[in-house]
Amino acid sequence: MFTAAIFDIQRNSYADGPGIRTTVFFKGCNLRCAWCHNPESQSPEPQLMFYKNKCTGCGKCKEKCPYALESCTLCGKCTLYCPHDAREICGKEYTVDQLLREVLKDKTFYETSGGGVTFSGGECMLQIDFLEEILKVCKENGIHTAVDTAGHVPYEYFERILPYTDLFLYDVKCYDRDKHRQYTGVGNQLIFENLKRLLAAGKSVWVRIPIIPTVNDTAEEIQKIKELLDLYGTPEKIELLPYHAMGEDKYMAINREACIFSVPSAQTMENLNQIL
Repeated sequence: MFTAAIFDIQRNSYADGPGIRTTVFFKGCNLRCAWCHNPESQSPEPQLMFYKNKCTGCGKCKEKCPYALESCTLCGKCTLYCPHDAREICGKEYTVDQLLREVLKDKTFYETSGGGVTFSGGECMLQIDFLEEILKVCKENGIHTAVDTAGHVPYEYFERILPYTDLFLYDVKCYDRDKHRQYTGVGNQLIFENLKRLLAAGKSVWVRIPIIPTVNDTAEEIQKIKELLDLYGTPEKIELLPYHAMGEDKYMAINREACIFSVPSAQTMENLNQIL
């Protein structure tokens, strides 16, 4: 029986494909993007998140913890008794049947809006056995499916899920190889090669480019990406996504330091969109 580590199920989403969608976030990622707004998605293991700004020091968590907070086995008792939701266990194992039941709860909304389910992350394709099975049963139940991926996986993984995936949301970070490795921890050669093959396969693809000032917010960078896409085959849609700092609290909650970037101006976004 396949299981997967899931860290969030977001309902009523309008940002991850057409219509009203349920977005399922898989835990674990093989990129380390400096601007990541879901840093809790990177580790494949469950972890405790502590939001210090929510804590009032009431002591309920320490009182209920079997180890008085001196160590942690992720039992979750501190999260149950915290009156201010300052503690959270991030990551839960699901079977295919359990996750399908969650997805089916919103089927009426999919049918009335032209929506469906989007599998995201982290990198959902790292749990390819589970992903293939959940996509298959979603299609059997008449649900539109989308896979949100950074593409840094063997192309064989794409081939396994092509028959069951209606839409790919494909992240493109940087054209410049050195910058890509500097800011994500990996090169972009495999990512671009997989995108080329995916477009050649005739699948519906939305390319999504996060715009990060000082990293990829120049006209030259976006022009290079445009030329590459023109060479590979035109995707159905290209989206430029402005950087936001909404993940900063999450870094503190997992005791990590966030890299801070500025938010691109509206004029910058307009200029870059004009190139595309």
